[in-house]
Order: sequence, then structure tokens, then C-alpha cells
Amino acid sequence: MLNTILHGTETDAPPLLIAHGLYGSARNWGVIAKRLSDERQVIAVDMRNHGESPWFDSHGYPDMAADLAEVIESIGKPADVLGHSMGGKAAMVLALTRPDLVNRLIVADIAPVSYGHSQMPYLRAMQSVDLSQVETRADAKEALAEHVDAPALVSFFTQSLDMREKRWRLNLDVLARDMDRILAFPDDLDTPFEGPVLMLGGGESDYIRPEHRPRIKALFPKAQFAKIPGAGHWLHAEKPREFEAVLRTWLNATA
Repeated sequence: MLNTILHGTETDAPPLLIAHGLYGSARNWGVIAKRLSDERQVIAVDMRNHGESPWFDSHGYPDMAADLAEVIESIGKPADVLGHSMGGKAAMVLALTRPDLVNRLIVADIAPVSYGHSQMPYLRAMQSVDLSQVETRADAKEALAEHVDAPALVSFFTQSLDMREKRWRLNLDVLARDMDRILAFPDDLDTPFEGPVLMLGGGESDYIRPEHRPRIKALFPKAQFAKIPGAGHWLHAEKPREFEAVLRTWLNATA
């Protein structure tokens, strides 16, 4: 089963399961998860081939959705599910294939469509770091900075570096091989999820576009749309308090 980090204890409110995005981890969501746990138990997971979760020779959305289903089944009751980017697609597939496990769905800055951009340059940048020459996390950041010109992303990527073992907590080879599947979305899911859905985007991001709305509404008829001004794709990291406030308000309003 996926590695999980629990925040808070069970309450009368449904638990909240958080699925991170590509190259992320459960720990990236620690602050938001801890703050939201004042009203409900929050379970953050490391997705397969990430963090402390097992490595598999596959990284498709049916697999990731099945992983999330296993975690919720271990809880013993349906959960609210929040997913960002890759985790958002996995959460959508979970809701569409196992609606019995999902009360409400929050999708952060991603749509149920295929994307043409590539995440490969970041993966290649991590693969290029000679970890045998890295003694400190600062060394790793310096090496990554030669290939990644965004300091925030450099810091984000190095959170997945196990300095003691000098290894990435990311199955980079499988992620590279299955990148086309990660950028895509299954096209054989036609039975809509009838529960409440929040599509929450960054105001400066173009991941959720007007032309995506017909597809979103076809799969998620009750979808509501909101944006966080001034935030990009990493909206939860760029505007954590605003992200938390929108999420908390929506969860309480749709309880």
C-alpha cells in the first residue's frame, strides 16, 4: 500500500485524502494538511514511484487510482479526495471508477484532458546530477540550478533527494518511460461522477482552460470552478493560506 502521513484524528467530518503531483510527496503538503486537520482527519499519500511508497514498473492512472482506492478501503469509509496535477488526474479517475469511495472531489489546477507540454527537462535535470559528488543538499541545488532556472523548483525537487543514501526518492526511469501516460488522460471513462466537485485553478495558470469545460462538465456535472488570483500551477505552494481558505470554505459549504 502507499505510504501515508496522518494528520489529526477522526471526526464527524469525512476524512480528506491528498494526492500530490508529479515529483512531489506527502511531505510537501504537511503545512496545509496539518492546518486542515483541525476539522477532519487528513491523510496525505506518497504516490507510487514517489517518496516512501513502493516502486512499480507502471505509472498509469488506472494504477494510481487503484492505489488511492486501497488507501481509502483501509480507512473503512468514503473520503473527500484532493488531488493536484498528476494527483488530480488520479483522483478524477478514482471518482469515475470507484464513486462509492469518494464523497467530494477537489481537483487542483488540472483538467481531464491530455497535455502537450513536457515535464522531461526536469526529469533529465535530476538524472544529470552526479550524486556521488554531492555532499550536501546545497551541492545538489547548485548542480540542479545549471539545468533548472527556477529556484523554487530547484528547492522543490531536492526535497525528494535522500542525502543519506544518495538517491532520488523518485523512480525516474519509470516516470521517464511512462511520461506520455502521465500527460494523457484515459479516454474510455464515460460514466459521470455525480458528487460535488471543485475545480480550483491558479489565476496565472492555463492548465484549466475554457475549452476544457465541456469535457469537465460531461464527466463531473456538479463541477464548480474557482481560481486563486496571482497563483500559478503550484497554487498550494505559492498561495497556501488562500488555498486553504478556499478549500475549507467549500468543504464546509458542501458538507
